[in-house]
Amino acid sequence: MSSSHQSIAAPPAADQHIIHEEKEYTTVKEGLAYILIPTSAAKIPQTTPKGDNQPQSVFYNPIQQFNRDLSVLAIKAYGEEILERRLKAYENAKKRYTAKKDQKRKRENDGLGSEPRKAGKVGEGCQAEGASAANGETADTATRIQNTNSDEPGAEDVSMADLADQEDKIKLKTREESKLDTASKTKKETKPHFRILDALSATGLRALRYAHEIPFTTLVTANDLLQTATEAIELNVMHNKLEDKVSANTGNALTYMYKFVGDDCKDAKGQPRSSEKYDVIDLDPYGTAAPFLDAAVQAVRDDGGLLCVTCTDAGVWASNSYPEKSYSLYGGTPMKGVMSHEAGLRLILHSIASSAARYGLAMEPLLSLSIDFYARVFVRITKSANDVKFLAGKTMVINNCDTGCGAWTTQTLGKNKLMKDKNGKNFFWKHSFGPASLGGDNCPHCDMKTHLAGPMYAGPIHSPEFIKRILNGLPNVSKDTYQTTTRIEGMLNLALEEIFPLEEDPDSPTAFSKTRKYDHSLIDPAPFFFIPSALSKVIHCVTPHEDAVRGALRHLGYWCTRSHAKPGSIKTNAPWDVIWEIMREWTRQKQPIKKGAIRDNTAGYHIMGMGTKPTRANDANTTEGGVGLTNKEQTAGNNALNDIPTEKEKFEVVFDEKLGKEKDTRKLVRYQLNPRENWGPMNRAKGKA
Repeated sequence: MSSSHQSIAAPPAADQHIIHEEKEYTTVKEGLAYILIPTSAAKIPQTTPKGDNQPQSVFYNPIQQFNRDLSVLAIKAYGEEILERRLKAYENAKKRYTAKKDQKRKRENDGLGSEPRKAGKVGEGCQAEGASAANGETADTATRIQNTNSDEPGAEDVSMADLADQEDKIKLKTREESKLDTASKTKKETKPHFRILDALSATGLRALRYAHEIPFTTLVTANDLLQTATEAIELNVMHNKLEDKVSANTGNALTYMYKFVGDDCKDAKGQPRSSEKYDVIDLDPYGTAAPFLDAAVQAVRDDGGLLCVTCTDAGVWASNSYPEKSYSLYGGTPMKGVMSHEAGLRLILHSIASSAARYGLAMEPLLSLSIDFYARVFVRITKSANDVKFLAGKTMVINNCDTGCGAWTTQTLGKNKLMKDKNGKNFFWKHSFGPASLGGDNCPHCDMKTHLAGPMYAGPIHSPEFIKRILNGLPNVSKDTYQTTTRIEGMLNLALEEIFPLEEDPDSPTAFSKTRKYDHSLIDPAPFFFIPSALSKVIHCVTPHEDAVRGALRHLGYWCTRSHAKPGSIKTNAPWDVIWEIMREWTRQKQPIKKGAIRDNTAGYHIMGMGTKPTRANDANTTEGGVGLTNKEQTAGNNALNDIPTEKEKFEVVFDEKLGKEKDTRKLVRYQLNPRENWGPMNRAKGKA
């Protein structure tokens, strides 16, 4: 640690003491970037147990290093894929151009010029004449060369002079083409552009890390509304010696991003064209990113640009306190229950997808994570009017039994259905209205009152290929630079595990095997999770081990795994009828309920069949877009405490813990403990625009 003061021109290092314009700063290092913190401020701003913070002129939260580490690795994985694809497209275009050029040169050498060959045989006597008539000067020269065999005096001298002149022209043209080819090669060897916008940059730390740690980045724009913030950014850029890569901009992020509206990456005919839109836009605000989504989807490249979004207002999208605020920001109401954070992710994705769809842009979720007190999603934006048509059929509303047993029923607003064409040979997607009703006001399992949640996104929230690409790069990164790689590995493996193995429909015209693109017709069969301990509270029994519940589900042929959003969670495509049947069987086989533990007319009272069961008018667990409730009717009756309702379909429940044990036995940090005492989102930075 250096105690002497240095100028800002000194090579950056951790714990430096810098004096610039009579102000003292301390250097803080994260990743490969360095930021300057005023000496009077603490490196860890949050200091008191109540969450009070020392005032900051520019916001910096060290707790979000995990967010920044993950973002660097995710953008790097995305960029490598994009540049690889662009290189392949360039090579293919180059081959086509070379083939066309060779064909043109061959025609010229054959004396046919740029005109295409005509079919049919031509005699030797008239071949030269035909070539001459068709090709002007080149054919005239060929005729003269042919006439060198004439007996006319001086004919040889004239024709040979013309031939020499023609040879000089060819040599000159060859030299010019060689120069052009050399210049073209030099131009092609220049670095392909890869531009990133850090729209709400604060200290500029995120922008600095992108410039330092993503080698193919050509420009990072660090924007902030506050003049004090951009001054801090410029100071940090200067200290990091990144003036050639990072550009600071003072202004409203919306105003700045809306400047790129209409600068599409393809012309009216669908051909690629030059565009100044950003390859990556990162939205990392204090609070919600909702106000910036409309501008961001129009400023990111519409041929597969990456949008990275953070929302730290979990009290809105993952709680039951502010449904009106959630609807105004994200266009849907949240779910109450253990699955609230996973539902919050789907609310945020719904907001992005609906914002993009207004402009014919389709959204593909690549990675969606609930982390600590915030959500972080990475989505790909592509212009496609056809793909946008699937959105209504993968947007769902939920009947949530949040006051009773915790069951839910999902239903999509629209319906995407495969249909045969008039010839009966090919299939196409028909987009129509969704079903009319989710059922009654009360839960068909426990007879408690249900509430409506959503609309929210019903498709898969992760891309397995994208996650694998990030994981494949983890062994090669420095643990000193990326200090949260242990947690990144654990959380990404969890996200990879929770992806339902969807079977591809061979008749679908949008199947990946046919288009080599993301299939926008896909629906997630297991959109939410449940926790056995929460179900045990409903019926007042001893909580079964997770392996026992998973084993029972797998024995019945259902898929199940964990969720990254909460420890002890189980995601499954089993209907709620089956889940509650397993819990009832648990009390019968393993842990009987104590007499008098369940009060009359409670959720557990109805679940255990102790009272009158509700009539099921529309009890569907798998509706047109997800997991809800199955169409199985039950009649009511007064039964013993652990008896199954009389007309319930019978099936064998086996609590096979060996079968339910997760196969991945690696010692991974799947669920992070609090990183330090009194941590959290901290207070907003103080400053005026």
